[in-house]
Amino acid sequence: MKIASLFGQGRTVFSCEVFPPKKTSPVDTIYKTLDGLKDLKPDFISVTFGAGGSQVNQSTWEIASIIENQYKIPAMAHLTCVRSTPGEVAEVLSQLKASNVENILALRGDRTPDMPPKTDFLHADELVSFILRRGDFGVSAACYPEGHLESPDLVSDIRYLKQKVDAGAQHLVSQLFFDNEEYFRFLERCRIAGINVPIEAGIMPVLSKSSIERMVSMCGASLPRKLTRILGRYGDHPEALREAGLAYAIDQISELIAEGVDGIHLYTMNNPEVAKQIAGSISSIRAV
Repeated sequence: MKIASLFGQGRTVFSCEVFPPKKTSPVDTIYKTLDGLKDLKPDFISVTFGAGGSQVNQSTWEIASIIENQYKIPAMAHLTCVRSTPGEVAEVLSQLKASNVENILALRGDRTPDMPPKTDFLHADELVSFILRRGDFGVSAACYPEGHLESPDLVSDIRYLKQKVDAGAQHLVSQLFFDNEEYFRFLERCRIAGINVPIEAGIMPVLSKSSIERMVSMCGASLPRKLTRILGRYGDHPEALREAGLAYAIDQISELIAEGVDGIHLYTMNNPEVAKQIAGSISSIRAV
């Protein structure tokens, strides 16, 4: 099933993201996470592309295959430009096709100082085109409500996003954000630019002050005053911050659904209990 076909059914699509285990852990350790997520009945689960070498990268399609074939949930495997040559992408596509995985999230990927990037694909739109020339895949792409850190301005960022959609991306997943107003303004810019594919809102619950500060520094998401106050008051109290962070995420999702967002993509951090709490709190809201 192509992920783009899930939209337009009169309900809010709900999906989750997981990441491969560390290189020192067997791929089987992902079963605990997936066992916890399956009861939530997500519309699909995406699997990130590891930055730790071929072993991690291979586990991406292995986990996607497990999700698709054992759990019978549509899977979306991540592929990145900075970690892939055309030959490597072609090999992964063959593996995915043989495993009945037909959905891919095409990304440029984050550059890291200790791993020189591959340069065959410079931008995600090139990877989107390459994938679509080599099989009947459903291809998705990423978007950035507050603009990519490397974009010169928001107008340029939307222009780059339009190039990905014009190349064939049928569905978009947003980077995490904490200010819904920023997301609504982003949606308006997209529609004005003629970007009319489904756009899912990427939500990451705040469970740790240090991890959120690290993520914000990497992706450029702003922290609204309400969330800053929460971090200031509860940042040194893990249990209190967990409760407040979950409440903030649930409130954020509730407003997005009320405004008619296409879908919610939950960054689970491989924590099924957190995903269960959030999904349980919004189950009735999604059904309306």
